[in-house]
Amino acid sequence: MIKLKVNNETSRLKTVVVGISESFGGVPKLEDCYDPKSKECVLNGTFPKEKDLKIQIEHFVNTLKKYDVNVLRPKNFNDINQIFVRDIFFVIEDKLFIPNIISERSKEQCAIEGLISKIETTNIIKMPDECRIEGGDVILYNDYLFIGYSDAMDFNKFTVARTNKKSVDFLKDIFPKKKIRAFELNKSDTHPKKNALHLDCCFQPVGSNMAIIHKNSFKNASDVLFLENLFGMNNLIEVDDNEMYDMNCNVFSVSENIIISSTTFSRLNKELQKKGFVVEEVMYNEVAKMEGLFRCTTIPLYRE
Repeated sequence: MIKLKVNNETSRLKTVVVGISESFGGVPKLEDCYDPKSKECVLNGTFPKEKDLKIQIEHFVNTLKKYDVNVLRPKNFNDINQIFVRDIFFVIEDKLFIPNIISERSKEQCAIEGLISKIETTNIIKMPDECRIEGGDVILYNDYLFIGYSDAMDFNKFTVARTNKKSVDFLKDIFPKKKIRAFELNKSDTHPKKNALHLDCCFQPVGSNMAIIHKNSFKNASDVLFLENLFGMNNLIEVDDNEMYDMNCNVFSVSENIIISSTTFSRLNKELQKKGFVVEEVMYNEVAKMEGLFRCTTIPLYRE
């Protein structure tokens, strides 16, 4: 059986699921894209190819294995994009949550049924139908649980609004002892530089007390102030609009001092190294064309 334990984003990683690019469906029709960056790449003729995605994802997997991480993979189904596993289920403490995601992605959850069958049924929670959420909007920081969401108006207006208030309330009921803070994010179905698809596209804890943040992605200034006070101004690494667009916030921690980041994030990587982190650089620019990066392609199951 697979054991579950995830309390934060940075403790030593032992077991993780990483997405696959095989048979991912190729270049979609423009009308079938459900995020603005994918639309942009389709229009520009730059949408990634399967062989390029596979090279980059396998380099990422090999980097994880270098640190003795047990890497699990979804089952391969033809013509289904199974790269971004983060959103189709997520783990909080010793519980695995099966969320309700957009209909365009519902088939992705079939690929992880084999993994779920190896988890104790008492540790699996299927979220109620009225709760809509994707794992990229769920970030753990020890006693804190951060959730990105959209109010009813934005949720009903934008395809890229994936998490609603009812999901926030549900998780508050499940974890009454956690300090839960929900952040409204700016959304756009048409402008990728104005869209925070998930919370992990604009915010990410690193180390034991630091975080990467794109402040313009937060709808409310009070939420940014909260994070500034919680982490301290000197412990926040701010990225600009272009860096957010390139997915600089979406790095992935193997431990409190080891971070996997994109080779293209030169400024961020230097900043992280100055702060004492070991930065493993992996080229992931093809994956980024679909508005996701390292955290989006992973779902940790066990951290020490």
